[in-house]
Amino acid sequence: MCHHFPERGWIQFLFLRLLYEKPAHGYQLMEELQKRGFVQPGRLESGSVYTILRRMERRGLLASTWDENVSGPDRRVYRVTEEGVKALRSGLESLIARRAIMEDLLSFYNKHFKEKQGDIGSNQ
Repeated sequence: MCHHFPERGWIQFLFLRLLYEKPAHGYQLMEELQKRGFVQPGRLESGSVYTILRRMERRGLLASTWDENVSGPDRRVYRVTEEGVKALRSGLESLIARRAIMEDLLSFYNKHFKEKQGDIGSNQ
C-alpha cells in the first residue's frame, strides 16, 4: 500500500496533467510519473493506480476505451474528459494563486532563518 509520501495528495492532479497531453493506460502513467521524477520507483502500486483511475472515471474526470493488443492483453486507455479539463484548469489556477503566498514565505525563510541558523529567535 502507498502511504505517507508527498505525491499521494497530488496523484489525481498528475494523472489529469499527463492524460491531457496523451491518452494512456495505467502502466504507462506509472512509467511516466517515475520518468519525470514525480514518483519514486516502488512508491505507487499498480493496484492503487487502477483504483484511482476507475474512481476518476466514475467522477466523470476520465473516460476509457479498450485498446486491443495483438502481442499481449488488451489494455484500458484513459483520456481526460471535458469535466477533467475543467478540474485540471481549476487546480492550476489555484496553484498560481498560491504561488505568491509560497514565494513570500520562502523569502521570509531565506531572510530570517536560512542565513541565521545559529541566531534563531534573535529577531524577536
